Amino acid sequence: MENVLTKTSSSSADSDITRAPPNSLLPPKKEAGGWRSVKYILGNESFEKLASMGLIANLTVYLQTRFNMDGIQLVNVFNIWSGSTNVTPLLGAFLSDTYLGRFRTLIFGSTASFLGMVVMSLIAGIPNLRPLHCTGGSNCQKPKFWQLGVLYLGLGLVAIGAGGVRPCNIAFGADQFDTRTEKGRAQLESFFNWWYFSFTVSLVIALTVVVYVQTNVSWVIGYGIPAACLFFSIVIFLIGKHTYIITKPQGSVFVDMAKVIVAACKKRATSLESTPENSFYDPPWIESDQPVTKLAHTNMFKFFDKAALIADPSELDDKGLPKNSWRLCSVQQVEQLKLVIGLVPVWITGIGCFITMDQMNTFGLMQAIQSNNKIHNFKIPPGWMGLSSMICLSTWIFIYEQIYLPHAKKRSKKNVRLTMRQRINTGIVMAILCMVVAGIVEKNRRETALKQGSLLSPQSILLLLPQFSLSGLNEGFAAVAVMEYYTNHLPESMRTLAGAIFFLSFSASSYLNTAIVNVVHHVTAKLGKTPWLGGRDLNKVKLDNFYYLIAGLALLNLLYFNLFSCRYLEKNADKRPGSRHEDKGLELNENV
Repeated sequence: MENVLTKTSSSSADSDITRAPPNSLLPPKKEAGGWRSVKYILGNESFEKLASMGLIANLTVYLQTRFNMDGIQLVNVFNIWSGSTNVTPLLGAFLSDTYLGRFRTLIFGSTASFLGMVVMSLIAGIPNLRPLHCTGGSNCQKPKFWQLGVLYLGLGLVAIGAGGVRPCNIAFGADQFDTRTEKGRAQLESFFNWWYFSFTVSLVIALTVVVYVQTNVSWVIGYGIPAACLFFSIVIFLIGKHTYIITKPQGSVFVDMAKVIVAACKKRATSLESTPENSFYDPPWIESDQPVTKLAHTNMFKFFDKAALIADPSELDDKGLPKNSWRLCSVQQVEQLKLVIGLVPVWITGIGCFITMDQMNTFGLMQAIQSNNKIHNFKIPPGWMGLSSMICLSTWIFIYEQIYLPHAKKRSKKNVRLTMRQRINTGIVMAILCMVVAGIVEKNRRETALKQGSLLSPQSILLLLPQFSLSGLNEGFAAVAVMEYYTNHLPESMRTLAGAIFFLSFSASSYLNTAIVNVVHHVTAKLGKTPWLGGRDLNKVKLDNFYYLIAGLALLNLLYFNLFSCRYLEKNADKRPGSRHEDKGLELNENV
């Protein structure tokens, strides 16, 4: 074998030759990132989603049948926990961007979720950790304070875990590709497709196999499966560590927005009248590898302009930089906050849409529990009702993207996509219909159960499919459109924030729904002979009236959207200097 030789130069002999070090014979080290990293990330994501959905899909059934919770307590626990799992991602995003980085945040989040599922499995397996089993009626043993404490510990750990996983899983996968190249952008698009595929497969398995095991086999095994899945997700993620591109924390936009608010409040007494444009701190833009868009100064929400106002030259140092970043901010930071505030009107509309979806996750499943679930000697788990929502949503997207659009484009060269306003309006209408249909079905279910004198109604569980399907269409039209609006409205550098705001709207709807449920329960219990809500037995309340109330609120949301917030869809479609829609305004990208 020939020796590998290298030339060295010296003062005495330029031709001296020495043997190369042995390390040069080793194969070159593979570059980090790319698909060799993503396979581990997708494996981690698949197992994590299977575990989380295995808990969420059937939690309502578990709380009622194993913790003997009545309707009000059950809804409060579920909604507050659900809201918390959508708030913690904001904290997780902040810690990830500012201190920990995405890799460490994902590890901590996955570990917290695993510990939470272990606690839930222990509760299911140790009888003393929950009240005595009750087959029905109103005289069931209530859970003790310390038993609820253990339950809340498990759910709390899962919520903390969601805060670490949700804001980082997609972003960490995207970090593995170089989007500055055409190849990298194509790989990233393919990654999103595979991510959604793995998410859908995990969701189907969770809503079928895991829910069936929990309902008809064993809650211990049913919760043990998600716990095992989370353990495997952590192992798979750690195995791939040597292949990852791990970026350092770059700072959080949340801090910048907080600085703007504080700085504007400090200068609240300062007048902006007749203020020249050059009085604002707007440093020269420095190009970087990061996808950051330069935002021009606008006249919206002028109060916050005070944060960028140079009220005194002493606010700048010798290099022209702010001495105190909590007193003087750049125009860029101010405009970022304005963009977020501009989302609020449509954000409120989204909350109204999501409240309807919340009813199906709680009261809808309670209806399923007290319906006849036998079909030819096969018992349909109540948790399977959520499948109809998912199937309806997926079917609509498939028909719209693969059938309607291709045929419509052949007939017309114009933009044939439904506008964002049309889709949000359609989603709100679906929400109204969902509640009306649910009220009609529930009234019939209760009357047939009372007529028969039993807890369970002879009405088939299949009659609940229309309301769950309409809930899925509400999500397919309105929720997807609202998320798309957030993404298009904010520049690329703030896309992570768009996702956090979207999850925050789910959280707000859960908390608002909790307040509505408790107010309705207390008011109707005092004023009416039969309360609309309360107790473990739906036959003793008038849930149908509550559904009609939510339908009325959805109607108000429809009016609010068309009379007020829809104008922000058009107003925020104005072109922004430096954006990719600079010449044509905001061209809605509706690829879901």
